[in-house]
Amino acid sequence: MQNSDSKSPAWADINRNRDITYFGATNFRNREQVFGIKRRDRRQHMYIIGKTGTGKTALLNNLAIQDIAHGDGLCVVDPHGEFVEGLLSHIPPSRYKDVVYVNPADEEYHVGFNVLELPDPKYKHLVASGLMGIFTKIWANVWSSRMEYILNNTILALLETPGTTLLGIPRMLVDKNYRQRIIANVKDPVVKAFWVQEYEEWRDQFRNEAISPIQNKVGQFLSTSIVRNIVGQKKSTINIFDIMNERKILLLNVSKGRVGEDISALLGAMFITKIQLMAMERVRIPEQERNDFYLYVDEFQNFATDSFADILSEARKYRLDLVLAHQYIGQLVTEVSTRVRDAVFGNVGTMLTFRVGAEDAEFLEKELSPEFMSTDIVQLPNYRIYTKLMIDGETSRPFSANTLPPIEEPLSHDIKARELIIAESRKRYCRPRADVEREVNEWSGLDIAGGGTGGDVRGRTSDFSRSTQSKAGGTRQGGDRSFGGNSGRDDARTSSTPRAVKIDKSIPALAALGIEFTTDEKVATRKPPISSTNSARVKPSLKARPYPQKGFSLKSIKDSSEEKTALRDALSKLTGANDNPAV
Repeated sequence: MQNSDSKSPAWADINRNRDITYFGATNFRNREQVFGIKRRDRRQHMYIIGKTGTGKTALLNNLAIQDIAHGDGLCVVDPHGEFVEGLLSHIPPSRYKDVVYVNPADEEYHVGFNVLELPDPKYKHLVASGLMGIFTKIWANVWSSRMEYILNNTILALLETPGTTLLGIPRMLVDKNYRQRIIANVKDPVVKAFWVQEYEEWRDQFRNEAISPIQNKVGQFLSTSIVRNIVGQKKSTINIFDIMNERKILLLNVSKGRVGEDISALLGAMFITKIQLMAMERVRIPEQERNDFYLYVDEFQNFATDSFADILSEARKYRLDLVLAHQYIGQLVTEVSTRVRDAVFGNVGTMLTFRVGAEDAEFLEKELSPEFMSTDIVQLPNYRIYTKLMIDGETSRPFSANTLPPIEEPLSHDIKARELIIAESRKRYCRPRADVEREVNEWSGLDIAGGGTGGDVRGRTSDFSRSTQSKAGGTRQGGDRSFGGNSGRDDARTSSTPRAVKIDKSIPALAALGIEFTTDEKVATRKPPISSTNSARVKPSLKARPYPQKGFSLKSIKDSSEEKTALRDALSKLTGANDNPAV
C-alpha cells in the first residue's frame, strides 16, 4: 500500500510514479493516508460491487484516467456511454492518436469487427465456444440443444473459410450453393459429416422447424443495420492484438439506451471474447516484454458468459488485467450455473465493497469477517468501501477507506478536443456507411446503383433462385432452384404475369434489406416488425399483394423511402409482376 500525506494525489505525482494507481484514503496511525495498488498486484484483477449511486463509476474513472496518464493500454466496455464519453475529456493531446472509439450508434461511420477473422486456425474452437456462450446467455429463454447443435456446426464450418462473417449464418442454412462452397473448405470430419450426412438428408419440414429459431434470433440480430455494418465487414478495421501491444485506448460505447439491450450485450461480449483470444496470442511474446493491458467492464453481468471464468483464471499470465464492476451478486448466477460467481471470488485478488443489499451482505460477510459484519456492509455511506487489497502478492486483512474524489480537472477543456479525438479515430479505424453497405449488398447478391433513392436493384440469379422453390412447375438446373411457370423457364423474373409461388426459406439477397419471407398457405398479410430499441410495434408501411392460393408475407422491413424503392424493384423480379403494391 502506497501512503501519502496529501488527501488526494497530484497529477505530477501520478505521472512520476507509474507503478502506483491511487484510489482511496484511510486512517493509518491517526493520520489520513492516500493509498493505491501496485502494477504487479493489479494482475490479480480488481472486483468492485455496490448499489447504484454509491460511487463505483467515480472510482472506475479515477483508475482509468491514471492508466491513460501513465501511457498504458486499456479497454473500457461501457453499457451506459457516460463512462467512455467522460474519459474523452481526460485524453492528453499526446495520446489523441492512441484512441480507438467504437460507437455502434454512429450512423455515418462504422468500424469493421469480424469476429470470425482468426489469427490462427487453432483458435476456431475457442471462437465458436465463445460465440455459443454469448448466444446461450442472451437467448437463454428460447435456447435448446438442437439449436445449439446446428448453430455450433454452422459457426465451425464458416470459420474454415477465410473472409466469412456472421452474416453467413442464416445464408448457410438456406442457400444450398453457398453451403456447398463452405462445406468444400471444411476439413474437420465431424463438422463435414453433419452437413453432408445429416443436414442434407433432413426432410424440408423438419429442417425448416429446426432452423426457424436460429433464423428468428440470429436473423433479428443481423438485420439491424448498426450491427450488420459492423460484423458484416470481411476485414476488421481494428486489430485487437496491436491495440493491446501498442498500449492504445479502446473505448467501447455500447449504450443500451442507443442500441438496445440485446445488441449492447452481444457486441460487448464479442469484443471481450476477441480480447481474450488476442491475450492468449501473446504467448508468442516473451513474458517480460508483454505490456499490461487493463480491461474495464462496467455492469459486467451484461457480458458475463462462462468464458469469463477462463479469462479470470488465465489472463494474469498474458498481462490482461481486469477491473470488473456491478451491483449485486445475483447478477452472476443463473438457474443452472454459479460458475461466473465462483470464478470471481476464487480468482480476484483485490475486492472493493460499497453498500450492498442484505442478501449480498450475508454472502460478503464470509470475505470480510471478523473485521466487518453484514450489518456494517448494508450501512456504508456513499464513497466509502470495505476492501481486501492485494499487496506484494498477498491479500491484506479487510479495512475501511474512502474513495478519492473524482478527478474533475480535465486535461482538455475544449469540446472541440473531444470532436477532434473522435474524428481522428473515425479516420483511422472506420469506414463510411455507403462503402460498408455497398460491400454487404454485393455479398448478399444485390447491386444497388447509386446507393440512394431510386437506385436500380439488380438481383443476381444464382442468389435469388438458390433459396426459393416454385410450386407452379419450377425446375432445377445446375443445382439452382428457380422460379418457373408451366413453360419450364428457369427465371420467372422475365415473365410478365404474376405466378403463385411458395417461398419457404429466407432469401439471402434480400437479407440486406431486413426482409424475411415465411410460408403462408392462405392469403398472406404483413406482420409489423418489432423495434430492437424499445420493442414497440412499428406501423406497417407496406402490405403484401395477396394471391388467390399461396402467397408470401413480409415479416420485417425498414421504414425508409430508399429501401421501399429497392424492395419494390426486387419483388417485381421475384414475382414477375409488372405492377407492385403501393408503397
